[in-house]
Amino acid sequence: MTEILAQDYLLEARQMQALSFVVHIPLVCIGIAFPALVLFVEWRYLRTGDELYRTLARRWSKVLVALFAAGVVTGTILSFELGLLWPNFTATFGGVFGLGFAIEGFSFFLEAIFIGIYVYGWNRLSPRAHFLSGLPIAVAGVIGSFMVISVNGWMNHPGHFTFENGRVISSNSAKALFANSFFWHEFIHMYVAGFIVTGFLVAASYAVYALRGRWGRYERTAFTVPMTAAAVAAPVQILVGDWAAREVAKNQPIKLAAMEGLGQTTKGAALHILGWYQNGDVIWGLGIPKLLSLLAFHNINATVLGLDTVPLADQPPVNVVRYSFQSMVFAGTFMALVAAFFLFFRWWRHRLPGSPWFYRAVVLCAPLSIVALLAGWITTEVGRQPWVVYGYMRTADAVTGASGIPVGYGALAAVYLALVIAVGWILVRLARSPMPPTPEDTDAVHPLSRTE
Repeated sequence: MTEILAQDYLLEARQMQALSFVVHIPLVCIGIAFPALVLFVEWRYLRTGDELYRTLARRWSKVLVALFAAGVVTGTILSFELGLLWPNFTATFGGVFGLGFAIEGFSFFLEAIFIGIYVYGWNRLSPRAHFLSGLPIAVAGVIGSFMVISVNGWMNHPGHFTFENGRVISSNSAKALFANSFFWHEFIHMYVAGFIVTGFLVAASYAVYALRGRWGRYERTAFTVPMTAAAVAAPVQILVGDWAAREVAKNQPIKLAAMEGLGQTTKGAALHILGWYQNGDVIWGLGIPKLLSLLAFHNINATVLGLDTVPLADQPPVNVVRYSFQSMVFAGTFMALVAAFFLFFRWWRHRLPGSPWFYRAVVLCAPLSIVALLAGWITTEVGRQPWVVYGYMRTADAVTGASGIPVGYGALAAVYLALVIAVGWILVRLARSPMPPTPEDTDAVHPLSRTE
């Protein structure tokens, strides 16, 4: 009976942590990329003197403040959860990864200070000084995510510490976090994802305007800037994903086996699309011979370790990992195709696409970008199970023994629901706020007047 209760608490704690990640991680992406987009359009104002860019930057900066405030709430909750839900993890390994969270805290305060200066200084600083005050916002947003992902990279590929009798005897925090081969592909994968998610979310809001017939110069500019960022990032992510998969194959072969449903160690392993993993095999899936070996090791005859190399207790939930990974791949592929279509028209035909189906696809890419982001993190985190620190501490050994988690879970869900409603209300109010007049070109052609 005790084991059943302990397992129930473990599942509830993981669900509570997962809920916080689901809400927080999209805000992290926005914190990585959105300041850069705001600063880009303000830089265009400095270069051209065009008031449209200043208007766009100023309106976007209000959105940035609202989302930063939401990120403060969710980030603070996550910080408390780390100690409250996983006390054995923080007590045992806090001396190794604590440096990353300490620097992340400083970057957060730096970002908050300069966001205040940036927003307050629109009519109080010179244009150049105001632009420069925004640079620390972009830098701090990247540094914060850099530090947090360095901790996650270490959890997936721990090293540079001495572990004896369940205790850390000595460690080199800087090397553990930053001299970690697993960390770098995670960070770059997340950094590129930031521009994909932010770019498609912002572009989709203006694609809706296009579909509704509101397509002046302001809307076209506001669509083109984030759409270009997403369109450049989406194909790049395919290359980064290949790098990440090869690192997983080398350092976490069981995670790779779960991602692909490979039950037995196989030379020249096939890759299966869709299907269901059951009793060591993928059933009802489309198998492509030797493709897994090729993608994982760039060798069609390479041997790929299967789930049979570890006991069942050391295997992650295979179908959860498989379908998360495939959801990420399918969503990413669709977004890359939309990006390629946009870049073709933008760079080769020097205009925006005219088909309404393109703008509908962009609108679809907004939720798909979130799906790909969350599915990628599910693959990373669930694929690491049952370990919280890979090979050193199981998640079941890290969880709190306190009761009351269901009550906390319900309260947390209520807080997040209120937060989503509040942020949604603010964003709608900002979108509906009157816009100062901006110069309009006289030869604007609505995209839906063309057929491709």
